[in-house]
Amino acid sequence: MSTSGAGDTPRISVVVPVMNEEGNVETLLNEIVTALRGLASFEALFVDDLSSDGTLAKLQSLKDEVPELRVIAHNVNCGQSAAIRSGILNARGELVITLDGDGQNNPADIPKLLAQYDRAGRPANERMVAGQREKRMDTWSKRIASRVGNGVRGWLLKDSTRDTGCGLKLFEREAFLRLPYFDHMHRFLPALMMREGYDISHVDVSHRERQSGTSKYTNLQRLWVSLSDLFGVIWLRNRARMPGERREL
Repeated sequence: MSTSGAGDTPRISVVVPVMNEEGNVETLLNEIVTALRGLASFEALFVDDLSSDGTLAKLQSLKDEVPELRVIAHNVNCGQSAAIRSGILNARGELVITLDGDGQNNPADIPKLLAQYDRAGRPANERMVAGQREKRMDTWSKRIASRVGNGVRGWLLKDSTRDTGCGLKLFEREAFLRLPYFDHMHRFLPALMMREGYDISHVDVSHRERQSGTSKYTNLQRLWVSLSDLFGVIWLRNRARMPGERREL
């Protein structure tokens, strides 16, 4: 059985942003452990974005039971992208896997992303494997809003991703740290990776109904934020100038 203790350097850092997910974190952590123990050395970083319920206390109580668990706490509520970034900045693994803290992403799909990254013949410049949900277990209004947003984004950014909102992604930590940081950047990671000159690939993954808690976004909030940030990403992409191969002479 492969685990990573406090003195080990894990290969994988699983980063999970959470806010007011007291009812989901224990099950989600156990599912991550089930998916990865014996497969790869890993750590699980749960980043609490100033929860007002018992999420943080619940996570702290689980640290003695799960040696791979690390808990990062924000003193100010900063949102999902900031929580993901905090986890990545504190991560020790070469590879980062992200998934949402609401339990709708299934950790059992993590080995599929890892197998895609480790496959024979993977392009040397591929730095990300993005999950794409096969069947959305959301309300019809959320599915429609997501379809519209993904359609507009894909048409303008040409990021080859039909479901950029899927939280389940695998990427190299170093590649992420090269990306420009801004609020809500997690919704544009494929386009930002491509802007940096990296290749990406995709894996179909499952999606589940939320079992506890409530969504932190309304459909209108998601749509407005996505459209507003989209123009910023277009500007960033258009301002990128890549030098090609870098050689030391």
